[in-house]
Amino acid sequence: MTTIQHNENDSRGIFYLKEKDKTIGELTYSLQDNVMTIDHTEVEPANEGKGLGTKLITESYKFAKAKGRKINPLCPFAEVLFDQNKSWSDIRI
Repeated sequence: MTTIQHNENDSRGIFYLKEKDKTIGELTYSLQDNVMTIDHTEVEPANEGKGLGTKLITESYKFAKAKGRKINPLCPFAEVLFDQNKSWSDIRI
């Protein structure tokens, strides 16, 4: 399995998975006042059902917690995962 990569600037960030130089999954967020608002999670149709979207959101949770940030799961998929993982409420807005 490929490693989740991450890039961030002052106002936006992305977690993504690449396979042979092709992005197969990504999670994007905006960043303001130490809050990461997850606005989009997408996995290529050929890779759906493999848990990649869940891995991306889990990685964003771990990253935010380590940085002392909060998360606003605006993306419907992220919202469902935050609802299912009650222990994540510690950083949820």
